[in-house]
Amino acid sequence: MAVTGAVMVLFLLGHMLGNLKIFFGRESFNDYAHALRTLLEPLAPYRTLLTLVEIALVASVVLHMWAAISLSRRAGKARPVKYVAKKSQAGGYTTHIMRWGGVTIVLFLVWHLLDLTFGVVNPKGFDSAPADRMIAGFDASRWWVTLIYVVAVVMVGLHLRHGLWSAFQTLGWAGHGRYRLLRVSAALVSAVLVIGFLAPPLAITFGVVK
Repeated sequence: MAVTGAVMVLFLLGHMLGNLKIFFGRESFNDYAHALRTLLEPLAPYRTLLTLVEIALVASVVLHMWAAISLSRRAGKARPVKYVAKKSQAGGYTTHIMRWGGVTIVLFLVWHLLDLTFGVVNPKGFDSAPADRMIAGFDASRWWVTLIYVVAVVMVGLHLRHGLWSAFQTLGWAGHGRYRLLRVSAALVSAVLVIGFLAPPLAITFGVVK
């Protein structure tokens, strides 16, 4: 659970930094997208490294979901009789965020790939430049796509915040002296990712980036 989560966090950080290239112009963003596909050339065929990263990411998502389901089942078997005391609202809220947030993220990931990677549902199609697909995908006329993106990214942020905090606790780092610092750190990392991912689509939708 922790290892696959760490892989996805590293991917998200890299992906966020790449998306921010759109603020430096179409050419900068297209150069970044091209570089991802030509890394390791001519030692390896076109798109080799990117394909390996995608395979690792898909494997991480599948294994992360499997780990979550396995841990949930183990917890259920270890405690066949429910607690007499009711769970706190905070605990119930977290459970719903992690469970349904994960489902929402997976569904969004499918849409995201169809839209900006394969161009199946993108107005510009697959043969267009990456920057053109991105700008067309979040055009003001498709405000509902931006809204879906905002909801999904916020879900990622909430999921990540709780995941990081859980990892800190599992590793035994969240002692009394570091409790507040690590809790703030988890929230800060999540907030940076949410803001970084939302900045490009919102800038496009509101006409800041054209």
